[in-house]
Amino acid sequence: MLKTSVTIYTDGACSPNPGIGGWGAVLISKGHNLRTELSGSEVDSTNNRMEMTAAIKALEALKKSCVVKLYTDSSYLKNAFEKNWLNNWQNNGWKSKARKPVANKDLWLCLLEVSKKHEVSWHWVKGHSGDEENDRCDELAVQARKDLAKSI
Repeated sequence: MLKTSVTIYTDGACSPNPGIGGWGAVLISKGHNLRTELSGSEVDSTNNRMEMTAAIKALEALKKSCVVKLYTDSSYLKNAFEKNWLNNWQNNGWKSKARKPVANKDLWLCLLEVSKKHEVSWHWVKGHSGDEENDRCDELAVQARKDLAKSI
């Protein structure tokens, strides 16, 4: 059975960093002519945590196994998968090269689990460079963060 192809763009925002964070994601399935925008926020977060949360929430939103092209402006997120950082961290008992605990282990574990359900390829896009979908994710993340800030 042919899997659905989905393109996902994600972004996170935090101000100050650490501080109130927001995330945004855009999911596009041209084969099904669908476009979905997601966003959310957290009171106490970091930019990296929001970048990771955007990817997690976007992948969790897929109802069945898909072939996913995931675009992020986070080198941290992309490189963890593409440069085998995750495998190295796991093999080292979740310690970095410097033998310190890996930051955001909880989200890495979640991201590993949700990624297993799909065929994900990770792509980097330069942030704030005029990429329409990345810019939209940034707008969603910033707005979610601002909305939360107003409510507290």
